[in-house]
Amino acid sequence: MSTLVVAVLSMVGFVVAYNTYGKWLAKRLFALTDDAVMPSTECRDDVDFVPTRKSIVFGHHFTSIAGTGPIVGPALAVFWGWLPALLWVIFGSILIGGVHDLAALVISIRNRGQTIGQAAGRLISTRAKVLFLIVLALALSVVLAVFGLVIANIFKLYPESVLSVWIAMPIAVVIGLRYRQGGGLVIPSLVGLALLYVAVYVGAYWLPLDIAGWLPQEGSYMTPVVVWTVALLAYAFIASVLPVWLLLQPRDYINSLQLFVALALLVGGLAVASLTGQANLSESAPAIAQEVPADAPSMFPFLFITIACGACSGFHCLVSSGTTSKQLEKATDAQAVGYGSMLLEGMLAVLVILACSAGVGMGTLTRSVVTAETATADAPVGTVQIVRGETKGQQAWRDYYRTGVNGEKDAGWGKQSLARKLRAFIDGGGNFLSTLGIPLRMAIATMAVLVACFAATTLDTATRLQRYVLSELALSANAKPLANKYVATAIAVGIGLAIAVFAGDTPGEGGLMLWPLFGATNQLLAGLALMVAVVYLARRSKPVAVVMFPMIMMLLMPAWAITSDLYYRWLPEGKWVLSIFGISIMVLQIWMVIEGILILRRCRGVIEPPIEVSVPQATA
Repeated sequence: MSTLVVAVLSMVGFVVAYNTYGKWLAKRLFALTDDAVMPSTECRDDVDFVPTRKSIVFGHHFTSIAGTGPIVGPALAVFWGWLPALLWVIFGSILIGGVHDLAALVISIRNRGQTIGQAAGRLISTRAKVLFLIVLALALSVVLAVFGLVIANIFKLYPESVLSVWIAMPIAVVIGLRYRQGGGLVIPSLVGLALLYVAVYVGAYWLPLDIAGWLPQEGSYMTPVVVWTVALLAYAFIASVLPVWLLLQPRDYINSLQLFVALALLVGGLAVASLTGQANLSESAPAIAQEVPADAPSMFPFLFITIACGACSGFHCLVSSGTTSKQLEKATDAQAVGYGSMLLEGMLAVLVILACSAGVGMGTLTRSVVTAETATADAPVGTVQIVRGETKGQQAWRDYYRTGVNGEKDAGWGKQSLARKLRAFIDGGGNFLSTLGIPLRMAIATMAVLVACFAATTLDTATRLQRYVLSELALSANAKPLANKYVATAIAVGIGLAIAVFAGDTPGEGGLMLWPLFGATNQLLAGLALMVAVVYLARRSKPVAVVMFPMIMMLLMPAWAITSDLYYRWLPEGKWVLSIFGISIMVLQIWMVIEGILILRRCRGVIEPPIEVSVPQATA
């Protein structure tokens, strides 16, 4: 099948869905209007509650929900073949993920910017609020550990990406200060984007920052992954306590522009590769894989938790109700920001699937360090030389998903490394970009920076969200000192760091050990958020079927997967950290579902009591 045909049909499907189903959800089901009073105005404090233009909020929201989720998940799910992954991404985004994200955003803006956990307390019960907050805290702890390690691994694998990722921070601060003083945002952001790509070039050709040579060779904890993880979480602490306009919004806006450029280049490269016969989806990877390792889980239900972001993700309800709802200027912006961002993320996931199949099939890449004998003007000593090998087609795909990168043997499903997943997309995407005449080394660096920047966006947004959740839990327990912004943020970062660095058998592998639980917990969170949406609609005598079906699926599939993992893997293999996390999540989920069922029996047409909170004074 033509790679280009799949990409075009997917894109058309998302556009049609946005203008039909998405419009019906926004106008009919949720009745969004322009005259509604928004939390960004009513509770304005110019730190978290800030009225913001739709284009800027869209950039923040999309880059926050995207991260590396729609990259790592599809890159791994292609293991079962590209067709099941593709179908779940397309229909999941339209019918489940988009509904989930929009519902969470609408509920929050109609509850003065409360998080979905707080809203659960008023819509269902006080116990449901506490249960939801505990689930959120557990899920976000895993998110911080995993995404910190994702970026750290990219820095280790692609040192040419380090300079660009870090230089994006001061550029964003300068733009944020200018915007705050009344200057425009578009032109400075375009200049910032240009500087970012200059840094990509410098990092790729002249200044790759590989810190491995600066660290002790025998140090257990002084490894590149651990050092970068500590530095990244320290950054996340600082970024998450700053006003959103200073770093979060301008950096996310630059990243959204970067994504649009990368998407355009990917689509352009994909089109050239497809039309010239360099990339053929059906010849590069199996539509449905017939051979999988004996220890690999079954496609059902694990496909639906392996691909979370890109189809449906519970993390999105945290972004929608945690930061985005506090920035929307108009309620009608929710369709573009909530539903539209999910569909765009679905399109990104489609491109990842194509890059990890047709792109990888264009040829495996080999890397070697330039020596004095092989150095040239364009390849100084110490830089990495990237060359496309002769292995192409399904053999190249098998090198990534069966044999291993550069012949490295794979011990089975359980040993699929994070590096493998990241490299499949970065190398496959780099192959696409190279068909446009972009040098392969620059193409690879561009893709690596894209992934790292998105992961950094998710990291600091997740830290801010965890601060909200821990503060709410502290107030519920009447422990006000722990609700302090800096104390809650320090606790959030400390827990994430402990999991990432100390939870595994080897320092720096804790987040990877918890990766099998990340997808299931994420999807259970989506199911619980959809349950809150069902109660919200039922109280208003609205039709609930379009939310009920996604809710049942997002509660059933991850529960099935966790139960299977507990019974067949974690408990028999003595994986106690995974087992404790898994059992705790299942108990909390069952308890909260019972709370939801009890309230649904008697809440039809009964509006929840109004919020009894004081509204902060608006500041200039």
